[in-house]
Amino acid sequence: MDHAAISALGIVATILSTVSLMPQVIRTWRTRSTDDISTAWLLVALVAMAVWIAYGSLIDAPAVILVNVLSVFQCGSILFVKVQNLRAAAAKRN
Repeated sequence: MDHAAISALGIVATILSTVSLMPQVIRTWRTRSTDDISTAWLLVALVAMAVWIAYGSLIDAPAVILVNVLSVFQCGSILFVKVQNLRAAAAKRN
């Protein structure tokens, strides 16, 4: 496979991976609801993305690095709302 085809494959994978999280990010920010999103999943996903970023850096794969950096921001924004909701719920109990 030539370099252009491999680069195109990486670009398509980056776009699809990034777009796959967008509906959840948008819904979370609009509704401010994260009740149906697992905190454990968010944390495991963020760790996995960090490992992919390290791997992509070691093998010099910009597409792997880019998609995971973008995904970290998306999952991080969901986790941010999740933490805000958990704090608000704890404050109401006290």
